[in-house]
Amino acid sequence: MSEVKVIQINESVFAQNDRAAELIRKKLTEQGTLFLNFMSSPGSGKTTTLVALINRLKDTLNIGEMDVDIETSLDAQHVADRTGIQSLQIHNGGLCHIDADMTARALLEYDTTGLDLLILENIGNLVCPAEFDTGAHKNITILSVPEGDDKPLKYPLMYTVSDVVLINKIDAMDYFDFDLEKAKERILVLNPKAVFFPISAKTGEGLDAVCAWILDELNTIRNR
Repeated sequence: MSEVKVIQINESVFAQNDRAAELIRKKLTEQGTLFLNFMSSPGSGKTTTLVALINRLKDTLNIGEMDVDIETSLDAQHVADRTGIQSLQIHNGGLCHIDADMTARALLEYDTTGLDLLILENIGNLVCPAEFDTGAHKNITILSVPEGDDKPLKYPLMYTVSDVVLINKIDAMDYFDFDLEKAKERILVLNPKAVFFPISAKTGEGLDAVCAWILDELNTIRNR
């Protein structure tokens, strides 16, 4: 029988990414900047939600935003035009995600000094973005009512890595077969520490509670 050489590799394939992510978090924590990573499927209302949140917070906080897309700068332009804050468009070369190295390179082009809040609008995808730590302090996923309350069953990793779930478009609840409590139960099985905010980016319902949470998280990183 031929001799087979066996090697053992104990380091995760994501270990290098995780180290880069920790460096980003450490740098932003030291300068007192809260970094939030927003993820969702396309059409969930992510950009509309961010515009509404930024406009509520921009008189209190100095805010920056980075937007990831395969092509175009439409979302970044949309945020900049409707909020007046600085927005940076990141083209990720056709990939379905952004990782910590890409984030670090983007930050070389974006001066975060003096920012209270940095927002990353991740690419619209419920699979790949969940696999990569971007260096954000918190991951936020938007689940919209039209997507259905069974979405967490189909994309479990996304809801496992999310610190906060914004359940958006609750103004349309009467028109869709969506059980809010069932959605929460399914997510809590995956992630018992998940925090929920039912919101409507269109009407503004629930957004003040999200803003209060953001201010609390900013105080938390500054008091570490």
